[in-house]
Amino acid sequence: MLRIYDDMLDAVRTMRGALAAIEKRDPDLARQLRRAASSVVLNLAEGSGSFGRVRTVRYRTALGSARETLACLRVAESFGYVPAVPPGVLDSMNRVVGTLVRVAA
Repeated sequence: MLRIYDDMLDAVRTMRGALAAIEKRDPDLARQLRRAASSVVLNLAEGSGSFGRVRTVRYRTALGSARETLACLRVAESFGYVPAVPPGVLDSMNRVVGTLVRVAA
């Protein structure tokens, strides 16, 4: 299992408050954020148990979902649903994206 699996779970835990705030203002965006963040964790887990091309595909899917997670948070911030993306989330997400860019190539 990649170490970023735990980083992503930490990001999910840290974004719970922001997710609740987003849910009150934009339930659709909150659902999309929830799905994207879950997809990262699930594809990391699935990829770690896969080999070859299947592993690469799972990690690429996780990368896309990680970028979508960040985009959802940035949109929520831009609309004023949350004051700012929690710094811990940004740190974790940057590690996740950076690692996935390398392993999904």
